[in-house]
Amino acid sequence: MPKPVRIALVGATGLVGQEVLRLAVGREDLRIIGIARREVPLPPGARMEVFVAEPTKWGDVLEAVKPDALICALGTTIKQVGGDQDAFKAVDLDLVVDSAKAAKVAGVDRMVAISSVGADRHSKNFYLRVKGEAETQLSKVGLTRLDILRPGLLKGRRTGDNRTGEGLAKIASPITDLLLHGQMRKFRSIKAEIVAQAALALAMRRTRGRYSHDNDAIHRAASMLPQPEAG
Repeated sequence: MPKPVRIALVGATGLVGQEVLRLAVGREDLRIIGIARREVPLPPGARMEVFVAEPTKWGDVLEAVKPDALICALGTTIKQVGGDQDAFKAVDLDLVVDSAKAAKVAGVDRMVAISSVGADRHSKNFYLRVKGEAETQLSKVGLTRLDILRPGLLKGRRTGDNRTGEGLAKIASPITDLLLHGQMRKFRSIKAEIVAQAALALAMRRTRGRYSHDNDAIHRAASMLPQPEAG
């Protein structure tokens, strides 16, 4: 049996991160190593390493575990940080980029980062501007392969994170998605499970380059995730 791909995951407590953990259960072709600031809830049947450490120590963890790739599913909201824009940037920009740099130093040459549809460092929207700046800085880290996923509205069950506006958007998404055609298809909602599947599939690829994936491309990448083989 080929050696399993070792994938480090930061942002394991979030919606996409939790789906990555769930999808990894029972797979013999990959190993997930979670790195987080607090304990991570694990899905039933999970057999994986999780290291709890302050972000300043994440580089040491990466150096010790020597993963083949990094998936970054870090992200917060303005509401979660009490409206503090600096606190938001500390996670969605600084921590994301610092994680990539730490991975590079540790010898990791592949990264998959979860961004957002509409990310643009020149945007007037603060959220999209930060996401765009993160993408720009990630592209300068010097990774051999960088995949940036730009999903639309993420659908899935969040725990302990009440987002009223997002919840209303999810309710309306079956109708609004039907109205989005052509270039607007990238703004359609998408299941967090699909994004996680795409992240895993892309983390397992060894070709070089920098790639951005909108909703349709995320679906295509997800469909290429090999079916799990029971151990």
